[in-house]
Amino acid sequence: MTTYQNNLSIKSWAEEDRPREKLLLKGKSALSEAELIGILIGSGTKELSAVELSKQILAHIDNDLNELAKLSVKDLEKFKGIGQAKAICIVSALELGRRRKATSSNEKPRIIEPCDAYELMKPDLLDLDFEEFWVILLNRANNVLKKIKVSSGGVAGTVVDSKIILKHAIENLASGIILVHNHPSGNTKPSQADIKLTKGLQEASRFMGIDLYDHVIFADKGYYSFSEDGLI
Repeated sequence: MTTYQNNLSIKSWAEEDRPREKLLLKGKSALSEAELIGILIGSGTKELSAVELSKQILAHIDNDLNELAKLSVKDLEKFKGIGQAKAICIVSALELGRRRKATSSNEKPRIIEPCDAYELMKPDLLDLDFEEFWVILLNRANNVLKKIKVSSGGVAGTVVDSKIILKHAIENLASGIILVHNHPSGNTKPSQADIKLTKGLQEASRFMGIDLYDHVIFADKGYYSFSEDGLI
């Protein structure tokens, strides 16, 4: 009995429909996410083309590229047809995109609203599954002098030393600071420890002639601002 494959290989497609050829003919923006991932992994399985396999992966994470960026090499290897080499290609490509966002321009960004601080920290905190605590150092015009990672911890929290934060501010002649840390759970509500730390740093920084403008709790889909909520 003769059997037929339901999915033709990419090589059997019309040339203009093949992902690589399509990119050359129509440009990168003409490709779907599945086609771009298909180029990265290069080949599929006997049953699925590289693009169909990519669609399967995307369907698993509801076509959310932010969720795709959270998958580890081991997570990707769970999909039939994705070995270690292909998984590494996907993870590497997403990490490059993340680092591109982190590349600073010559012009120093200015923080006016809490959302500005949130956008500034996206390249560093988006997709993390553990907590990190950062401080943004500002000059008198609210231009960013530097953003510094103060500590890194586990899923539930990270240890922060107020003296280290103030040391960075003094050494860089900062006029103001903004505290930022992420909640991997997605819950932006501040804990009692967050509130206590913020109040303590507000008093200590004021004594040093440095303004604490805000403390932003970062989540992948939103943020909480102490200043917006009237706690600073």
